[in-house]
Amino acid sequence: MSKKLFLIIGAPGSGKTTDASIIAEKNSDKIVHYSTGDMLRAEVASGSKLGQEIESYISKGALVPLNIIIDTIISAIDNAPVDVILIDGYPRSEEQMIELDKILQNRKDIELASVIEVRVSEDVARERILGRVAEAKEGEVRSDDNEEVFKKRMKIYKDPLPKIQKFYEEKGLLHVIDGERSLDEVVDDMEKFIKEKIA
Repeated sequence: MSKKLFLIIGAPGSGKTTDASIIAEKNSDKIVHYSTGDMLRAEVASGSKLGQEIESYISKGALVPLNIIIDTIISAIDNAPVDVILIDGYPRSEEQMIELDKILQNRKDIELASVIEVRVSEDVARERILGRVAEAKEGEVRSDDNEEVFKKRMKIYKDPLPKIQKFYEEKGLLHVIDGERSLDEVVDDMEKFIKEKIA
């Protein structure tokens, strides 16, 4: 049986990581969720040499090199305990999208079921990200949550977006969800869609 992969994309602050983790928790017998950000941060936290290299990119708000991200993702899919995998925060560039597409063409055991875009306006995204900073306790603020880095991350997200949307739309894989509604509404919508796809 092939593993079914769902990629979840969205601006910083779109809520994509929270949405996906709630769905995976509710359906833990058949769905697992990985956030590329969390996978990379876990590597950083481990203090490994690779982690130090990753940290040097993340702290600047820059993209982590392609080979590191692809290896991390494929390894996560191969080691997943269940057959339905949600990965959020990928692809973030045209290069990442093409590279994954190449790999998936040679992997009959992994099927890309859909690419779900959680769509929010830049204003909503900014409000959520900078609101996260205001609510955080001393020492809890992540190095990538400030106005300047937000602008940079938003630009990195938006620049390749039209090409990413077009690529997956032409394959009939893009599914857009309105991320500006309440968390429950977004989660219900996404969960229903995923369940229909794996039924």
